[in-house]
Amino acid sequence: MSRIDTAALDQLFTHARSIHRFADRAVDDDTLRALYDLLKLGPTGFNAQPGRYLFIRGADAKAKLAEGMSSANREKTLAAPLNVVVAYDTRFHEHLPTQFPAYDAKAFFDQSPDWIEPTARTNATLQAAYLIFAARALGLDVGPMSGFKADKVDSAFFPDGRYRSLLLANIGYGLREGLQPRGPRLAFDDAVSVL
Repeated sequence: MSRIDTAALDQLFTHARSIHRFADRAVDDDTLRALYDLLKLGPTGFNAQPGRYLFIRGADAKAKLAEGMSSANREKTLAAPLNVVVAYDTRFHEHLPTQFPAYDAKAFFDQSPDWIEPTARTNATLQAAYLIFAARALGLDVGPMSGFKADKVDSAFFPDGRYRSLLLANIGYGLREGLQPRGPRLAFDDAVSVL
């Protein structure tokens, strides 16, 4: 592998921002499929892939989603062309015989059920990050949010309890006018130890 060029680094990291206002431009189904086709390639423990993605466009579904949003996030969520609920599958391990055939990982989780939820949350969180970077790679902008009531979102969209919401994000083609300066980041010496 070779290092990607500066323009790609800028698009993914340096110039990328959490965006909260979007152009009135739809994100089409082909782009959604391309987004998933990229994010699914990110590594997860046991190749478990517990992340599940509910993309929301329609007004009725947006209204249901808005009921679970914090007041600070409600308006921008309704205005975004596309929302996604990233959830995790509490029964992800049922897919492991196909997804991880090298080892009987399903039996491990069947015998150690206390490992299911933390494994699902950790790996679906990784997948949420992959979604953000896949979206950026495709020229989209993302505004991730944790300000929502998971129990309301889950009862509205995942009433059987199998999936549990983890993160919400607005996706589209961002409007950058009026963006505040990027918040400060910790310096290397404040965040990193090398032994």
